[in-house]
Amino acid sequence: MSGFIAGLCVAILPLLAAGFWLGRRTARPENLGGLGTPVEHATFETLHTASLAAPPLRAGLTEETARKSARRLRSLLGTDALCLTDQKDVLVWDGVGGHHRTQIMELLGGPLESGRGEAFPLTCDTPDCPVRWAVVAPLTVDDRVHGALVACAPRESAVLVRAAGEVARWVSVQLELADLDQSRTRLIEAEIKALRAQISPHFIFNSLAVIASFVRTDPERARELLLEFADFTRYSFRRHGDFTTLADELHAIDHYLALVRARFGDRLSVTLQIAPEVLPVALPFLCLQPLVENAVKHGLEGKADKCRIQITAQDAGAEALVIIEDDGAGMDPVLLRRILAGEVSPSGGIGLSNVDDRLRQVYGDDYGLVIETALGAGMKITARLPKYQPGVHSAGRLTRE
Repeated sequence: MSGFIAGLCVAILPLLAAGFWLGRRTARPENLGGLGTPVEHATFETLHTASLAAPPLRAGLTEETARKSARRLRSLLGTDALCLTDQKDVLVWDGVGGHHRTQIMELLGGPLESGRGEAFPLTCDTPDCPVRWAVVAPLTVDDRVHGALVACAPRESAVLVRAAGEVARWVSVQLELADLDQSRTRLIEAEIKALRAQISPHFIFNSLAVIASFVRTDPERARELLLEFADFTRYSFRRHGDFTTLADELHAIDHYLALVRARFGDRLSVTLQIAPEVLPVALPFLCLQPLVENAVKHGLEGKADKCRIQITAQDAGAEALVIIEDDGAGMDPVLLRRILAGEVSPSGGIGLSNVDDRLRQVYGDDYGLVIETALGAGMKITARLPKYQPGVHSAGRLTRE
């Protein structure tokens, strides 16, 4: 699907450039308010109108988006009337002749089923109605017909048939981009759900067992740990927002570490160095906790002595630099690459590949995890987080109820 869009852009840009050049060579030399020749002026007007029609369509094909874009689309075609439909109804009618809605839907059965454009004469009992002909151009996304663009005019016109088809293809590209955006959102939500499911049952059982062990010997300590457990699970399974702040993520990590320390005692030493100025930075929800859980697991694995973990958050100009380092067993770099590539499932359900994928989806491939490790050499994980990224906004701090 993305290859199709890229190919379409590659095809359209040379045509625009050729048309622009031809206009400069053939049009009259008059200057229209600094906008160049009449052909250049028409080109700019067309591109401007298309740019105004595009944003609503990027939200999909609904009554609201159709209403916001229909007038711009009719302006592109220069027709007396234009309507956008889905598979069942007219979503919007812009221009004269609105009484033809029912007739239009009766004529759409064939084009919506075949996905091919057609032109039809319209019957009308209103003497002064200028709408006598309809050109139907289906709107398709991934070879599925979602609806149709119908341009209405006083008479049959081969130019209108071709123009309506081109505008319908442009609308279909906008709807395809909307579908991509929705797919990306669904993917992120699915990955968050998967990451929640990866919260180790052993961690939950062990935490509850530790809490239970303090109930008789130290009831106050048991109460504190129970609150830590409640706050950690409330944060992990919260329902609002794909993004959080670094402060909230570190706060959840603190709850997690309190439960781990209660179990392992002096065997676990954690040092935090956090620059206050990076605490408001927004980042994907539940993004750092799996990295800390990974450090705990690999730091304590196969070791009888103390495990040391260091969590650092630094100000790096336009970015925040988060580093999580342990002195544990480390990992074979070849195995790590296979895990990040999705070729091997990580033991224990620790979501390194999940976090790496989400960072790349949100910020781009330059912002994946950087992991330094070797067998017996511990592990150092570095995550770079832009302080500002379009579309990345925290949903607000989660407070204890």
